[in-house]
Amino acid sequence: METKKLGNSDLQITRIGFGAWAAGGPGWEFSWGAQDDLDSIAAIHRALERGVNWIDTAAVYGMGHSEEVVARALKEWRGSRPYLFTKCTLRWDASGKITPNHSAASIRQECEDSLRRLQAEVIDLYQMHWPPRDNGPRLEEAWQSMAALQKEGKVRWIGVSNFDALQMRRAQAIAAITSNQPPYSMIRRAIEAEVLPFCLQQGIGTISYAPMASGLLTGAMTPERAAALPADDFRSRNPEFREPRLSKNIELVERLRTVGVRHGKGPGEVAVAWVLKNLAVTGAIVGARSAKQIDGIIGATALNLSPQEIAEIEGAAAAAVAH
Repeated sequence: METKKLGNSDLQITRIGFGAWAAGGPGWEFSWGAQDDLDSIAAIHRALERGVNWIDTAAVYGMGHSEEVVARALKEWRGSRPYLFTKCTLRWDASGKITPNHSAASIRQECEDSLRRLQAEVIDLYQMHWPPRDNGPRLEEAWQSMAALQKEGKVRWIGVSNFDALQMRRAQAIAAITSNQPPYSMIRRAIEAEVLPFCLQQGIGTISYAPMASGLLTGAMTPERAAALPADDFRSRNPEFREPRLSKNIELVERLRTVGVRHGKGPGEVAVAWVLKNLAVTGAIVGARSAKQIDGIIGATALNLSPQEIAEIEGAAAAAVAH
């Protein structure tokens, strides 16, 4: 599988990485609902078998459970060890309620906890999950802490997630940023204006999440399925999965399906290929809840969309975004 260098690091990452958000299972604020650990492990193994060489998780996913599932999967894996990417600054209470914490002490404790859960000696990429909500000086405190962890050898490279250009500039004044992890898909294109150009100019890698809009662009989401999403699935509260947006998004999926048929690919693969065509995007995080889902998306890395097909897709995407 094709690889690209991630920002200022020595990491050559595959264009698709495995996203372990859903592997966290139920019981916390931004859960995907019930998830069988054995299915998650099988999905991770299939991704690695198909050539994926990095896994993206976070301490908060399942209140530590996702990291533990990743560790279980890798303990049973006999091939080359993939790169491990995880995140900090979101803490939780016993009820699963999430609270940001950007203090130096919290980040240091989170790093130790993640290393223990992942059963790893070092984290390949440690990311600040979100900037402080008040955009205040805690950003600098947190980034100084992450730079210290890098100097100590606890983490190899440090990145940010959900940062805008100004926030990245503030962090850069302290220490180099390896990567930013923003959401990016055909129905979430806001980062094209400033964030992606800034990253490209500054040599900051971009690993985008939700390229299939949290499953909305896979072709498997129907109005009936969207209406039946359980209360503990965060997507049940997402306006994109509700009218009036849902119908527009499903219309977009049918356009993706039409393009995909020409290449023997599904709509989800077309959606991911569209994200990967952007020169600023180093790789895309693709979540999967089963091995079968991996097989249905891995072909995106070999799909080259023509300018005419991109125009066809983006015409539908513009209609979906305009609502």
